[in-house]
Amino acid sequence: MKILLVDDDPRLRDLVRLALERAGHAVILAADGRTALTHATREAPDLVILDIGLPEMDGLETCRRLRAGSDVPILFLTARDDEIDRVLGFEMGADDYVTKPFSPRELVARVRAILKRTAGPVAPQLRQGALALDLKARICRVAGAEVALTATEFALLAALMSEPARLMSRAALVVALWGPGSQVADRTLDSHLRNLRRKLAEAGLPAAVETVHAQGMRLGPCG
Repeated sequence: MKILLVDDDPRLRDLVRLALERAGHAVILAADGRTALTHATREAPDLVILDIGLPEMDGLETCRRLRAGSDVPILFLTARDDEIDRVLGFEMGADDYVTKPFSPRELVARVRAILKRTAGPVAPQLRQGALALDLKARICRVAGAEVALTATEFALLAALMSEPARLMSRAALVVALWGPGSQVADRTLDSHLRNLRRKLAEAGLPAAVETVHAQGMRLGPCG
């Protein structure tokens, strides 16, 4: 897989590059947001690792511009355990985050998890009412109109649609998205759920993701 790594710290870039290359990935390097946008257009990476604290154009703005024309998975790096940064990142379309300092092994595991869920299930299509997921092309449509979802939002909706009658606990959703043993905070799942609900509501399905208090989530009415 081809990964775009964006960070202004050359030592960290080298450390992460080596870890990713040892895991079998091709790595493209950028030290700032503008260079990252150029590489993203030319190289079409499979995933972007993006530092929030970039000079001039920060990671949040770089993410916003990437999302204007691409649904490539984005993993944020942040030097602060700052919930505001994380929430803003998720609202702009980030898929996950890692707080500095981190171990290269942890980062590679997060990358592997994102790429795994980006690959999607084998079945060609899921459909419920007006809602349809093309799993091969990774396209969501409501009444024929395309709805832009991030890789994590798409995987979350696919998990719910694959068993529409099942009430999925938060723990089951975390396993479906990030794999067994994943340590994912509730607010991370909440951010992706909130963004997915908003996008489906804007497309005309305000109740497509239904919450049953203290039990979990399931697919709701889909038009």
